[in-house]
Amino acid sequence: MKTKIIDGIAVMNSTEPLITDGQSALDLTATVYYEQGVTKMVVNKEAISEDFFKLSTGFAGEVVQKFVNYHFSVAIVGDFSKYTSKPLRDYMYECNNGKHLFFVTTEQEAIEKLR
Repeated sequence: MKTKIIDGIAVMNSTEPLITDGQSALDLTATVYYEQGVTKMVVNKEAISEDFFKLSTGFAGEVVQKFVNYHFSVAIVGDFSKYTSKPLRDYMYECNNGKHLFFVTTEQEAIEKLR
C-alpha cells in the first residue's frame, strides 16, 4: 500500500483489499489518524472487498457507520460502471450528496470532494 498526504487528505493506493470487514475499516481509520493526523482519506476501489458493493451483505452500512462514528470522510476512486444494481446506484448517489462517503472516478475529484 502506498500512502501520500495531499492537502491534509491521506491518499492510499492498494492492489489488495484493506477494508474487508467493519473491524478492518476501523483499524484503517485509526492507523490513518494516529500516523498521519488526518480524518479524510481517499482509497482506490481495489482496496475494498467486493462484498462492500453487495448491499444485501450489510457490509457497506457497517463500514460507513464506522466512518461516521469516528468523523472520517472517505472517497472511493474507481470505475463503478460494472455495478448495475439500482439499489447500489441509488446508494452511491445518496452518498455523493452527503458528507462522509463519496464514489468518484479520479483522485483529483476525490480530493475536491473532501476539501
